[in-house]
Amino acid sequence: MKKTVRFMTSVAAVAVATAAIPFSAEASSNFEMRKKVVTLSGIVISKDTNQYITRGEFARMLVNASSYKESASATTSMAVFNDVLASNEYASYIRIATNNGWMKAYLGGQFKPDQQITLQEAARGVLALLGYTNDDFAGDQNGARWNKYTALDLGNEISKQSDEVLTWTDAVNLFYNTLCADTKNGTAYAKTLGYEMSSDGEVNALSLMDNTMKGPKLVKRSHRMDDAVPFDLSDATFYLDGKISTLSAVKQAKDNGFVVLYYNTNSKTVWAYSSEEIGGTNQTGKVAIEGEITGIYYNSTDVMTPSSLQLDNDENVQFKLSSSDVQFAFSIYGDYQVGDKVVLICDATTNADGDVSYTVVDYVEY
Repeated sequence: MKKTVRFMTSVAAVAVATAAIPFSAEASSNFEMRKKVVTLSGIVISKDTNQYITRGEFARMLVNASSYKESASATTSMAVFNDVLASNEYASYIRIATNNGWMKAYLGGQFKPDQQITLQEAARGVLALLGYTNDDFAGDQNGARWNKYTALDLGNEISKQSDEVLTWTDAVNLFYNTLCADTKNGTAYAKTLGYEMSSDGEVNALSLMDNTMKGPKLVKRSHRMDDAVPFDLSDATFYLDGKISTLSAVKQAKDNGFVVLYYNTNSKTVWAYSSEEIGGTNQTGKVAIEGEITGIYYNSTDVMTPSSLQLDNDENVQFKLSSSDVQFAFSIYGDYQVGDKVVLICDATTNADGDVSYTVVDYVEY
């Protein structure tokens, strides 16, 4: 059994571009970028943008935005508070958040996990992530914290007073602002988590996508899609051939032949590409084409690096090999040779005469 290639940067960049929903307003486009970052990083779980955030949910967000993220899924064996039993889905997150001083409990040993969280409480939590403690806020601690929250631009795009409760949209903006803010020690918080920053101080969404997306996975007609990804498909967001879609549509495409899947566990997003015929009408964008390799070709000036290949579907069509990873896979040192069956994930373009050209960006054994 041959290995399949790991997801490559070129595919990640195209996936971000094709999967994004176009917005005419700059503010909406900016929010889509922010949402992508905090959902891909696993900080904020996708839901109704107008839904209010509870204290239990916010504890999970804080932990997922911290270095404790990898250990937070471990279950706790005992009650955390009188009203937070060990079986509570937020129990381990609440334990970590309160033990680190990011959130406070109430008198009488209660945490009130189902109570909606206010912006003032949320500001305390994100300031704690940035390294600030009670010792940094003398006198009126609530007022001093609010001044620091304002000074660090943590309220950018949030039009709420301190005593108002947070919505999911507010949480997206708050945690994105926190990622871009400097810690008490002067380092951008996103960098402390290993995320890349662009030159203008924004989190690099393309890099984050590349690091968190998994695939490709080939799902044939006889296979179950539920076995292809490690999360419940009923909760996922789907894109099919670069357009927003549904689970039923992706399953239908699979039943018509096969689909190639890429997925992100944190955001529960699936990108699917369906089987296409060579030279289909007005093919543009990413397509998945299956066939048997009948020829691998080299330039006369470089006999070690393949430049294109052919499939048995149409001997007149050549598939260009451009990136070094793809070229190596089909070279004499790689895993694929004439006679092997593969699925090529290609960038397809159609010229004015209706001729389609293909550039291979990824591949998987059929």
